[in-house]
Amino acid sequence: MSEPEDRRRMVRAPTSGDPAGRASADRLKSSRKHTASSQKWLERQLNDPYVQRAHAEGWRSRAAFKLMEIDDRFGLLRSGLRVIDLGAAPGGWVQVALKRGASAVAGVDLLPIDPIRGADLIEADFTTPGVGEQLLDLLGGPPDLVLSDMAHNTVGHRQTDHLKIVGLIEAAADFALANLKPGGGFVVKTFQGGAAGDILAHLKAGFTDVKHVKPKASRSDSSEVYLVATGCRVERGR
Repeated sequence: MSEPEDRRRMVRAPTSGDPAGRASADRLKSSRKHTASSQKWLERQLNDPYVQRAHAEGWRSRAAFKLMEIDDRFGLLRSGLRVIDLGAAPGGWVQVALKRGASAVAGVDLLPIDPIRGADLIEADFTTPGVGEQLLDLLGGPPDLVLSDMAHNTVGHRQTDHLKIVGLIEAAADFALANLKPGGGFVVKTFQGGAAGDILAHLKAGFTDVKHVKPKASRSDSSEVYLVATGCRVERGR
């Protein structure tokens, strides 16, 4: 999970020019360290009750509450499960999986993830050949549950961004269906209008039940939703 784009577009105050310009920059130094959109994001974070709860309760991100809500509704996590988390940084979902009884958790993200006791975490691109096999090796067997909170860095071109969203969902779904134990579950982040009909058909063919869910912990102005697929039908000799 990557940092919002606006936080990476910092604009440094000018350090040359006429004296008035320099004076203005100095006066605004503390109030304009961030762009307007970045400042708005920071204020929202500070005022977000889920961010505050995550900090108080020791969760690495507010996203932990999304998985807890989903699990409370669908009963995905239980003692002894093997879990793979795709797009695991900073580790909130890994924490929840372990707290709710998972015996083994393997996670991957493009960003580094600080170690979490009881989990094997790697920094890599999940879509790179061989990374999926590495996760399975770390897990020590086929997963009972595959989680994907992966998101891509948007480029601002609607059609391109849509294709990237669909590509990540397809990659996660293919991995889940190729490796889950029979009866296993799959949770994947998508966005309203982001999951193509053929992906849904693919999941409905491979699972007994597929539902769209928007947890209360998801911000109301966010278009993110989650697909929750349960009862993997695929039989394989493992």
